[in-house]
Amino acid sequence: MCHVIEAPDRRPIRLVVSDDLQRSRLTVFFRLLLALPHFVWILLWSAAAFTVAFVAWLAVLFERRVPRTLHDFLAAYLRYATHVSAYLYLAAGPYPGFTGRPGYPVDVEIDPPREQGRWGAGFRLVLALPALLLMAALVGGGGGGNSGGSAGIAAVAAFLAWFACLAQGRMPRGLRDLVTYALGYGAQATGYLLMLTSRYPSADPSLVQPPAELPEHPVRLVLTDTLERSRLTVLFRLLLSFPHLVWLTLWTVVVLLVSFFVWLVALVLGRVPRFLHRFLAAWVRYTAHVSAFLYVVGGPFPGFLGAAGSYPVDVEIDPPARQHRLKTLFRFLLALPALLLAGAFGTVLLVVAVLGWFYALFTGRMPPGLRDLGAVSVRYSAQASAYLFLLTDRYPYSAPALAAPPHDEQLELVPTP
Repeated sequence: MCHVIEAPDRRPIRLVVSDDLQRSRLTVFFRLLLALPHFVWILLWSAAAFTVAFVAWLAVLFERRVPRTLHDFLAAYLRYATHVSAYLYLAAGPYPGFTGRPGYPVDVEIDPPREQGRWGAGFRLVLALPALLLMAALVGGGGGGNSGGSAGIAAVAAFLAWFACLAQGRMPRGLRDLVTYALGYGAQATGYLLMLTSRYPSADPSLVQPPAELPEHPVRLVLTDTLERSRLTVLFRLLLSFPHLVWLTLWTVVVLLVSFFVWLVALVLGRVPRFLHRFLAAWVRYTAHVSAFLYVVGGPFPGFLGAAGSYPVDVEIDPPARQHRLKTLFRFLLALPALLLAGAFGTVLLVVAVLGWFYALFTGRMPPGLRDLGAVSVRYSAQASAYLFLLTDRYPYSAPALAAPPHDEQLELVPTP
């Protein structure tokens, strides 16, 4: 059987991952201390890089191209900053070098300099602001190179991964993929700001190579959205969401009231009764529908019942199955890391909504990369809620993926036109 899919869009700045997930517990424990020399060096290199970037900006304004020597210097800086960030955030194991040479397990490939438009270069800082805002939510609010400042979702994932690596000597694949996705977007945004490319950053989760895994899960996202948006409903999206927010609040109160009873029943029976499972599953689906509509990830106005298959950003939930009683007993404590990460996904979703609102208002369309990132956030939140409220004892999966990558040996790739 032959599957035909579109090949991933080749970007001029690409993140390539060859990490084997193995981690030394000793270097993980002292990771922040070991990274201190890199913090000093990257601070000095950043000052030089942004000075050189200003010269490169002038060169593009006059010659429409960054000189090769300046381009190579900035490319080495971007690679080095990504290496340091990958080491600091536990996305890679080996200690990085100080020169930004290619070959690190989380590396950046950068195309040679190409001709750039003067208008795009002239307003580069203004044009880069939306990308930098999303980068702050993903990587953090630090300076160039993604290696410091306020915490983004990558920092939250690294904090959780630190404990997992100490316990297992191995980086969880989902958290690693989430961190590398954030670093990949950060590399695109920083490279765009530093004049390495005129190609605008894309939030498409499939751009990191190899693509993130997405194993089978009892709670799955079903995405049939067409990207088209009505400008009128986008303009009044918050007002239109108000009835849903009221109804969702009332429904959530009921869910919280019955959750203790559901927990007791699950402890006794080893499963959630079917009628309670249906009630909670409808609430999880409805929450996903409302979130997708409110944050412009979905287009049409959702229904009020959380019916399966009724919305283009939907959640499919398996029927009730037996659950481990020990996991059920400590469910709230076990769910805390997932809820922490879901909160970070919520911040990303808010940024997606703000940027997507302006874009959709002017174009009548949601950017596919932003839509997909928002859909990933909705999917993770739905899995976290389903885990917390005992719809499944399968832990939420954090990788920024919408579907499992195809593995058919006869796969035929069709380039994007």
